[in-house]
Amino acid sequence: MQSATWLVQLVDEPINMAGLLSQIDNPDVGAHAWFIGVTRRRTAGEITQTLFYDAHRSMAQAELERLASAASSRFGLRHLVIVHRLGEVPIGQASVVVGCSSPHRAAAIDALPWIMDELKKNVPIWKREHFVDGKTEWVHPK
Repeated sequence: MQSATWLVQLVDEPINMAGLLSQIDNPDVGAHAWFIGVTRRRTAGEITQTLFYDAHRSMAQAELERLASAASSRFGLRHLVIVHRLGEVPIGQASVVVGCSSPHRAAAIDALPWIMDELKKNVPIWKREHFVDGKTEWVHPK
């Protein structure tokens, strides 16, 4: 079995999806799966103006690396990309992108929700929502 490779990044600018697509290419895989989390306009009846993400960078990077290793082993992934944007993320722009490839579709598809759940639980990245009425709120996973 081939060993897995991964790319894990924290970025301060819009995420370049086109630049990430080739990161999971491999002639020996049959499945590519992607999750792109974007800022939505409405949350629980409130109208969002923007989101702001903050992190303890070195701890977040280390935890994302640990997560990539665990996901690759658990799901037999060949390649994995996890990119999380920090700072302001306007409506419709991506805050997180996860992409993976595996020999068969089930592993790649099953990996995405697991990775996102683990990321939200364990990676020290915090989200502050700014609403159009001027209110702000720190949002923490339940």
